[in-house]
Amino acid sequence: MAEKKVSSLPAKLINGGVAGLVGVTCVFPIDLAKTRLQNQQGIQVYKGMLDCLAKTVRSEGYFGCYRGAAVNLTLVTPEKAIKLAANDVFRQKLSKDGHLPLWGEVLAGCGAGTCQVVVTTPMEMLKIQLQDAGRLAAQRSVPTPAQAAAPGPAPSLVAPPPARPNPPPRTSATSITVDLLKTRGLAGLYRGAGATLMRDVPFSMIYFPLFANLNALGQEKVGDVQARAPFWQSFLAGCGAGSVAAVAVTPLDVIKTRLQTLQKGEGEDTYRGIVDCTRRIMMREGPSAFLKGATCRALVIAPLFGIAQGVYFLGVGETVLGLLG
Repeated sequence: MAEKKVSSLPAKLINGGVAGLVGVTCVFPIDLAKTRLQNQQGIQVYKGMLDCLAKTVRSEGYFGCYRGAAVNLTLVTPEKAIKLAANDVFRQKLSKDGHLPLWGEVLAGCGAGTCQVVVTTPMEMLKIQLQDAGRLAAQRSVPTPAQAAAPGPAPSLVAPPPARPNPPPRTSATSITVDLLKTRGLAGLYRGAGATLMRDVPFSMIYFPLFANLNALGQEKVGDVQARAPFWQSFLAGCGAGSVAAVAVTPLDVIKTRLQTLQKGEGEDTYRGIVDCTRRIMMREGPSAFLKGATCRALVIAPLFGIAQGVYFLGVGETVLGLLG
């Protein structure tokens, strides 16, 4: 087998960007379902992932499943590029004589997760508002238990049926950004940065060492250089490590999603911080609420990082730079 080549930083950035664009396009509808399921507190609009996607298509059309995708597609390139490239750089700096101990793998993952938060926090902040808008609109049409039990007015044989209310105006990422900057300043875009850091650092600390070890299974070293794993192994290692890390940090993702959601539905809690959010979720919804959207997260992250490792394996960035050179 060919030995593993050390890519240049520009190639790593291109690989990370391409991987992010392809991955997000493939799995974004599942990510939308995850956000809506995690934000459900009182009125249960959706029974699960498939029910959420079916109702979204019926009420908002197929492209309703991609609400907020433009934000992700715009910012996922620098986000994924920073994350994957930072991990590679930290691994190279922490390696001694071609060997990286487990503590070095964990530390490199920690550094990668910390670096990406600069882009991840505003991206997630805007994406969540756009994704959750459809859930809030659907929730307004679902009667509360009290409303369902109350007797309605007697039907009239003369009066025309009441006009259907106009659908709520669609917000855009630009309008949300301008409003946040006007009312809260730059800090508004970085609301939930602590929770994002609390989620992404453990994720990277789990994902990158686990991927490196799964990818190295059965591969012999040629001197001090690890032999290159076949494509299928890199892809499956990315999927496996991604799903494990995604499920492991789901409770932290639930807290982050709740904190970053600006518009709340009827009877839904608002939170003052990470501790207050954790306490209220535990008291009102129980421990199972911290695993809301876990299946969706696994289904999103597994192919996302499998595709990322596949792009790295194929050397898309190196090919692009070769053509430009």
